Amino acid sequence: MSFVQPSQKVQLPDIPAWLVWLLAFFFLAYGLGAYPILDNNEGLYAEIPREMLAAGDWHNWIIPHLNGLAYMEKPPLLYWLTAFSFALFGEHEWAARLVPALSALACVGMMMWFGRQIARPNAAKLAALMFISGLGVIAMSRTLMFDMLLTVMLTGALMSGYLYSISGEKKRLYWSMAFLALALLAKGFVAIILFGIVTFAYTILLSTSLRDFFVRLATWLNWRGLGLFFLIAAPWHIAAIMAEPIFAWFYFINEHVLRFLGKREPHDYYAGAWWYYLPRMLIYLFPWSFFLPLLLFVKAVQPTPRSLRSFLSCAWIIPVLFFSLSSAKANYYLVVVMPLAALQLALALEDRAMGSAWARGLVALVLAGIFAALAWWADGGKGAWLATLSIYGMGGMHYVYWCLVVMTVLSAGIGVLVWRYPRTGLLPFVALPAMILFTAIGVLQASSDWTSTQPMALELQSNKNESEVFLYRVFENQSSLPFYLKQPVRIIDSRSNDLFWGNKLHKNEIVVTDTMFDKISDEKKVSIIVLDEDLPHFNEKKYASKFINGKKIGHSTLFVN
Repeated sequence: MSFVQPSQKVQLPDIPAWLVWLLAFFFLAYGLGAYPILDNNEGLYAEIPREMLAAGDWHNWIIPHLNGLAYMEKPPLLYWLTAFSFALFGEHEWAARLVPALSALACVGMMMWFGRQIARPNAAKLAALMFISGLGVIAMSRTLMFDMLLTVMLTGALMSGYLYSISGEKKRLYWSMAFLALALLAKGFVAIILFGIVTFAYTILLSTSLRDFFVRLATWLNWRGLGLFFLIAAPWHIAAIMAEPIFAWFYFINEHVLRFLGKREPHDYYAGAWWYYLPRMLIYLFPWSFFLPLLLFVKAVQPTPRSLRSFLSCAWIIPVLFFSLSSAKANYYLVVVMPLAALQLALALEDRAMGSAWARGLVALVLAGIFAALAWWADGGKGAWLATLSIYGMGGMHYVYWCLVVMTVLSAGIGVLVWRYPRTGLLPFVALPAMILFTAIGVLQASSDWTSTQPMALELQSNKNESEVFLYRVFENQSSLPFYLKQPVRIIDSRSNDLFWGNKLHKNEIVVTDTMFDKISDEKKVSIIVLDEDLPHFNEKKYASKFINGKKIGHSTLFVN
């Protein structure tokens, strides 16, 4: 029995398409280049397309290279598009992040297009706003990684595939296969696996008999559709196998099969419990996930068709289950389900007329309470890492405290607004993720010493001592350095997982032993960057006594002989 009955007299206004696009541009463009390339993943994926352009060799476009070594872990579509962005706009931070930002923007357009196809345009516009302003998408749409590009391609494949399954129009099939091929080039065979199990599952739900099920499956075996898929997807795979003999085993077995089983070498990923993704789903859709209780306590005024409901449920629940079963887990995997999860949530809320005005107000007050609790925590967190930062002239914790106070007041104000003016619907809640974005950009700008090697690169360039720069042991935590120095950097006694295979496959001068470095440091002037965690180990080396004038920047120290 429903506890809250939505008012059927309230006709919530349509959200104008121009407003959806305006807000989407804000969430994607604001501060896109305001902070440096981040170490670890973003540093890796910015350096690879930079090297593609710098090499002037077609081989680097087939077998990508990272810090001068072959890097075959991922397919090349993200690198190609980012290299094109660099060639067009220059090697700027915002140009590096342009591909994920435009991918998220394309998801917004795709969701609104799909809403028109299923005759639910208003819900689709609300879903697009939920998607683009969700906490997880805000982070992933402005970080150079593969997942947002995979998201737009896989979403296009699934949406077109669903429309084909209910209409039989061949052009829908061809679009689905083209998108699927691009999804494969975006992040590998996980795209085919997810597409296959989702399509299989909702085909079962749509079928009226066993015979109908096999007939529906057989329609996918269209030679033109399959031909289009292989025409797009096959050339790079064939070229890579011809260019690098070990590629077939490495890419198909080590990077896909063994990664899923948790036996990939090297083991550079995280594990987690079966419920690992459940709380992260709520965080990814924050603040919109706080409207989920309305689905339990508010009775639907209009039903969503069973076929559409089945498709959307399969399209996000099955990938989450698949990722949960995998031994390799990562927070960013979840972004791939966000467009269709947001669409199902928006449809369910529209079916319930967005709930009653007081229920929406109650959600706002709950959010106000959460922000108030976080503000209280920030006010007492004097010893936290944020306290060491200066943000817009304030101490880091003080800045965060006042931002959380503003969010508390803003949430309470939204509660009053949606209660007094029910026709505003859920639109006022967009102000909360906008404020979160403003807060995060301030923190990222102030913490560049800790999150990027850009300050270290500026220090090296200002010295003008023409010494060769070396990294000690760990590359990933300083991965943005080659991007900012515009050249590969040699590694002493490497412990890098991402350079593991590139170093193992071919003889090179990038990875040097302690003995080699000892000799190099005798012959010429060198600089060496050591992470705090490796300082004790570095100080035990016999060549450590040659280095003086250590300068600490963030979590690293720069030494010069």
